[in-house]
Amino acid sequence: MTATSATSAASTASTASSPAGLGTARLASPDLFRSVFRRHAAGVAVITASGDGGPVGFTATSLSSVSAEPPLVSFGIGTGASSWPTVSRAEHIGVHILGEHQRELAATFARSGADRFGAPTSWHEGPHGVPVLDDVLAWLVCRVHARVPAGDHRLVLAEVLFGDPTGAGRPLLYHQGRFTALRD
Repeated sequence: MTATSATSAASTASTASSPAGLGTARLASPDLFRSVFRRHAAGVAVITASGDGGPVGFTATSLSSVSAEPPLVSFGIGTGASSWPTVSRAEHIGVHILGEHQRELAATFARSGADRFGAPTSWHEGPHGVPVLDDVLAWLVCRVHARVPAGDHRLVLAEVLFGDPTGAGRPLLYHQGRFTALRD
């Protein structure tokens, strides 16, 4: 049996064994999970931190507001991510909401091995030494409140300390595996 036919057979078996009334429902798997979340449009953020090795950052679509009192945000980061060792120790992190004009910036921070803080990335040191990206729609500097184990990731909860919501433009979105913009 080839890999393709094995995958097809496994998919058929998963679908065929679905409880009555669930149509083409499949058993949970990493592939099913990724397929479903490709259909979920999400805002694009870049998370930054500073450590002994210099600034680190990564593109995140898991950013969420958690609480207004106190102001808390959350995001997920894989424990195998190159930024994780620094984020795992950082007391403060930066959260940057990207605009539709920043597709290349989002791609740079998503690309493994990229020089994320080299040209053409424009940034400065913000409060608590956190790298703050320039020309974003909004940014926050937060104090890490907790790192919660969640499978192969950690859910980071952070309390907002400073921010600037005055950037111009419309938000960048991630949908169907690519960066995109809102349509009117």
